[in-house]
Amino acid sequence: MLSRKDFLKITSLTTLAGITAPLLSKAGRILKPLPALPEDKTAGPLVIATWKNLQATEAAMNSLRGGGTALDAVVAGARIPEADPEDTSVGYGGHPDRDGFVTLDACVMDHHGNAGAVSFLQHIMHPVSVARKVMENTPHVTLSGEGAYQFALSQGFKKENLLTDKAKKLWEQWKQDTKYTPAISEKNHDTIGILAIDEKNHISGACSTSGWAYKMHGRVGDSPVLGAGMFVDDEIGGACATGLGEFILKTLGSFLIVELMRNGRSPQEATEEAIHRIVKKYPSNDMQIGYVAINKKGEHGAYSINKGFQYSLYRPNENLLYDSNSFVK
Repeated sequence: MLSRKDFLKITSLTTLAGITAPLLSKAGRILKPLPALPEDKTAGPLVIATWKNLQATEAAMNSLRGGGTALDAVVAGARIPEADPEDTSVGYGGHPDRDGFVTLDACVMDHHGNAGAVSFLQHIMHPVSVARKVMENTPHVTLSGEGAYQFALSQGFKKENLLTDKAKKLWEQWKQDTKYTPAISEKNHDTIGILAIDEKNHISGACSTSGWAYKMHGRVGDSPVLGAGMFVDDEIGGACATGLGEFILKTLGSFLIVELMRNGRSPQEATEEAIHRIVKKYPSNDMQIGYVAINKKGEHGAYSINKGFQYSLYRPNENLLYDSNSFVK
């Protein structure tokens, strides 16, 4: 009979072999081992967000520490870049569409599976909060355009001018330098996607953006679409996306990641597979898409098509910015 010491030694070696062995995708592709990610030590409280959004993850963690739910936390976090005039891809200060209008998309989802979203919303500083009101105060999931705006006013939100002088100047310059058509650039269609695990180990998510700079008037991206820009299942985990929304919409990447985790993939493996599917189906490296994901254990993952994608991660007493691994090295 094995002693406890020998059993633990064998178990450790077996586990290590499982970690270091090549990962094989369903398509037979060997996934190369990645550099070590920051160690996930616990589940909640935890907050992760796309891009350099350390102030957002801090606001979300402060909400959790104050007794807030995961939903409270992600809304508090998303509101930070929404109100930042220097953030040109989310809320106030965001780049307008090609006609000069700042139009916003956002969604939220809680641990019960409840969800709310707004799309093509104008004149309102915090679309993520309007999305929450849609979830809590209507029988619907999504309100759009003028209807979303009128609903926001009925809920006490104020009409505001979201086009800053800086954004207006850049738009006017763009009109002179282009043929009045949207142009794909990895710098002009970013988003805040944010996920949180609270003290009760419940998960919620939010996503907010002003969308593709100089897009056609009326364009709606992935950010307000559940399963595309963000998706949460409290039994499994959550995921959110950033980048060129048209391709996230075509592959429903956030839903895919959660389902991959449901079937045993780690958050890191799931984000990689979601990116691989996009690249396989749409073989172009002239775009940027990035995903972040978490599971109920507090493990996380992040992956993008091109280099340069970063994410903010706040675990107890540690709020740090990390570089994501990418498909294109």
